[in-house]
Amino acid sequence: MRDAAALPSHGDADIAAVASLLADQARCSVLLALDDGRALPASVLAEEAGVSRSTASSHLAKLTEAGLLRVEAHGRHRYYRLAGPHVGELLEALVRLSPPRPVRSLREGTRAARLRAARTCYDHLAGRLGVAVMSALLERGALIGGDGRYDPERDRHDSPSNFGRDVPYELTGTGREFLVDLGVTLPTSGRPLIRYCVDWTEQSHHLGGGVGRAVLDRFMSAGWLARTPRNRAVSVTDAGRLVLAEAFAIDW
Repeated sequence: MRDAAALPSHGDADIAAVASLLADQARCSVLLALDDGRALPASVLAEEAGVSRSTASSHLAKLTEAGLLRVEAHGRHRYYRLAGPHVGELLEALVRLSPPRPVRSLREGTRAARLRAARTCYDHLAGRLGVAVMSALLERGALIGGDGRYDPERDRHDSPSNFGRDVPYELTGTGREFLVDLGVTLPTSGRPLIRYCVDWTEQSHHLGGGVGRAVLDRFMSAGWLARTPRNRAVSVTDAGRLVLAEAFAIDW
């Protein structure tokens, strides 16, 4: 008989523990509201989830205890954000696997249209605008290695349910110069420079990785994009439309 002390203390990953948390619509609404990397107070998250503040507090406590959220204190107020990019990646993968929710009101329809037009995918740009920016970078030779399209026959490991890895995109010297001239601060270390996602609404590639984050940071800091108060949708400002037209040849 084997000594019990010699047995491993842990078995397989308990996927059901996380899955049970995500089986609640209100908790999913909270997580999606935070999927743009922002930190939001419990009151805003309660409104986004359509629950009372006390119920939201219970949900937030469970999500924090499970390691999906972290809480930050700012004076007397507590703000919540995703625990890291890995949680954002989990959410985006689940979004790609999940059927669309039916639109039951004009408000929901407007929100869905905005998300499809332009939104953040944790820390980079997605939606029609994200796909258009990546396409423009490919057309001007700033990126090489692929055509921006999702081809299920060619890209056998890519699908709307995972992150792209089949297409070997690279940033060219011309691309570096273009982005630097645009005021984009390119990262010099850390995560890979170029990654891509199969955009779940457009079924095409949008730009991620260090460059994707740097581009979004520049668009936000320059006032070319504006965040919406309650979700991941972003809107293009008048100054942003001008930059998109002149620098990217995108008519927004």
